[in-house]
Amino acid sequence: MEREQSCSAAVKDEFHPNPHIDAQTLILKSIFFLDGVGEVIVTCNSDGLFWELVDFPESVGSGCMGIKLVPDVAAEVKFSDAYAVEFDDFGVIHKSKLAAVASCMICNEYEKQMYRFTVHSFQRSKSQPAHWALTMFTFGHEDQQTCQMWVNQINASLDLEVERPKNLLVFVNPKSGKGIGSRTWEAVAPIFLRAEINTKVIVTERAGHAFDVMASIANEDLKMYDGIVAVGGDGFFNEILNGFLLSRHLAHYPPAPSDIVDVVQAEGNYSSEAITEDVDRSEDQSPLLLSAKYGGSGLSTSQNSTVYGFDSAFDRWFRFGIIPAGSTDAIVMCSTGYRDPITSTLQIVLGKRVHLDIAQVVRWKETPTSKLEPLVRYAASFAGYGFYGDVITESEKFRWMGPRRYDYAGTRVFLRHSSYEAEVAYVDIKSEDTNTNGKRVLCCHNCSICSTKVYLQHSNTGSDSSQDETRWLKSKGRFLSIGAAVISCRNEKAPDGLVADAHLSDGFLHLILIRDCHHALYLWHLTQLAKKGGNPMDFKFVEHHKTTAFTFTSFGNQSVWNLDGELFEAHQLSAQVFRGLISLFASGPDA
Repeated sequence: MEREQSCSAAVKDEFHPNPHIDAQTLILKSIFFLDGVGEVIVTCNSDGLFWELVDFPESVGSGCMGIKLVPDVAAEVKFSDAYAVEFDDFGVIHKSKLAAVASCMICNEYEKQMYRFTVHSFQRSKSQPAHWALTMFTFGHEDQQTCQMWVNQINASLDLEVERPKNLLVFVNPKSGKGIGSRTWEAVAPIFLRAEINTKVIVTERAGHAFDVMASIANEDLKMYDGIVAVGGDGFFNEILNGFLLSRHLAHYPPAPSDIVDVVQAEGNYSSEAITEDVDRSEDQSPLLLSAKYGGSGLSTSQNSTVYGFDSAFDRWFRFGIIPAGSTDAIVMCSTGYRDPITSTLQIVLGKRVHLDIAQVVRWKETPTSKLEPLVRYAASFAGYGFYGDVITESEKFRWMGPRRYDYAGTRVFLRHSSYEAEVAYVDIKSEDTNTNGKRVLCCHNCSICSTKVYLQHSNTGSDSSQDETRWLKSKGRFLSIGAAVISCRNEKAPDGLVADAHLSDGFLHLILIRDCHHALYLWHLTQLAKKGGNPMDFKFVEHHKTTAFTFTSFGNQSVWNLDGELFEAHQLSAQVFRGLISLFASGPDA
C-alpha cells in the first residue's frame, strides 16, 4: 500500500480548466489501474488514450527464478478505433496476473474495488490483419469524479468523429446462407446499441420484400438515415441496391447491340474485328452516351453538362453496409478483406468509407411495334452468362441443401459442358487509360487507384476527352461462359477472385470470355480459379478485356444471366459501369 501511495503522489491528475480549450486540444493525465495489467499512467489527447506502466521497484516484475516478466498488452487506443465508452460504476479491477506470479502470490492483492470506465475498440488479428476482433480496456480509479471526467472527455472526442452513422435502416434476411441471418443480427446488434446508433430493423418475410420497401420509401423518409445495412448475402444486397437505384439513379442507357454491332461477321470461334463508332455531339436525342461518358467516368452527363445521378444528400453522405450471412459474400470479402460479421459491423459503426463501382445492365426486348424496350438492373459484383447462369438455375432445384447446393449444381453443370453461341462487342481501352499502364496492381486499403476523385470524366480512347470516336471490338462464337466482373469477386472457393487485380472503384469492367474448349481444359481453368496465386487467364480459350461497356446478343439455345446471384433472362443485353456510384461502410481490403 505504501508503494501505491507514493506512485499516486508522483503523478497527479492533470487537466486544463481553461474554458477556451475544446475537446481537440484538452489533455488529461491520471494514474489508473488497467484491468488485467496493473497501475498505468494514462494520457488523453486529441488522438486517443496512451498509457505506460508505472515504474515498479526492480524486485517487482521478476519471477521466482529472476526472470523478468512484462505484460504483453496494448499501450494505446486511438479515438478513430474506439466506438464507445461506458462508466461502469463501482466494481472489481484485476491486477496483472504476471504481478501475482512475480511475487509468488505473497502479500499481493489480486483484485481491487474501485470506480471504473471501459473503452470499447478493436484489434487486428496478428495472422490475418483484415480480421477485426472486439476488445475493451477497463480503467479503475478510487475517485468517481475522475472517472466521470474522463468519460465525458472521451465522449466529446468520439463526437468529433463526424463520419460515423447515427441512424441506420437495417434489412435482415432470415433465410440467407444456412438460415443464419437473424442469428447474425442478434450477435452484432449489441455493438450498434453500445455505439448509440439508432437502428430500424426490417426482417424480410418473402423474396422481393426489401426491394419493395426500398422502391416505395420516399426520399424524405430515407434521408432520415445515414445509410442502409443488409444482413445477408450478395443476392440480398443486390435486391436492396436495385430497389434503391431503379427509382433514384438517372443516367443515359448504354448502347443497344443494334447500335453497335452493325457489321455482318463470318462464324468462327476466334473471330474478332474492330468497329469504330462516330458519335455525333449535335444529336441531342441520341440514345448513345458520348465517348467521354464511359471510361472511368462516374455519373453520365447530358448535352448541357447537367449531372445525372442522385440527390446530393445520397451522393455525399449516404452509405450501404453489408453484414455477411450469405453463401459466398464476395462483396464483403473484396471491400473489407475478411468474411466476418464482427469485422463488418465494426467498420460500419466506425464510419469507414470506400466507393464502389456499379454496373448498369439493360435487357433490350423488341415490342410488337419493332421498338426496343429497355429493362434495367444493377450489379455490384458480377454479371455472368452460360456456366454462371446455369449453376444458379440448377441450384434453385436444391435450395433445401443450403450453400452446398452450389457445389452440387456446379458439378452437374460442369459435366453437362454446355456452350452457347453469342456475339459480344466491347469498348476497347488502351493500357494508359486504365490507371495502371498495363501493370498488375492489386486493390488494397487506401488504394491509390480507387482514391482518385470519382467525378472526373475520362475518355475511352485517352485522357483527351475531346475525341469523338469510341473504338469497339467484337467477338463472336460459342462460349462456355461470359462474365463481367465489377470487382475481383474474391470468395472462399476462389481466394484471388475471378480477376485478382480488379478494383473497387476504378471505373472498369473485366470482361471474361471462355470459348468452347475440351472438358479437361475447362477443368484446368476452374482449378486455377480455386488456387491461391493461380493463373486462370493463361489459356488460349480465355479472353480477358478491361472495358467500360459491352453489348451481348445470343443465338439459338440460350442460357440466363446471373447478376450478383439473381437470375436475369436476356437475348439482347448491354452494360456500362458507373465509377464510385455508391459508397460502402468499409475500409477496403488490406494489402
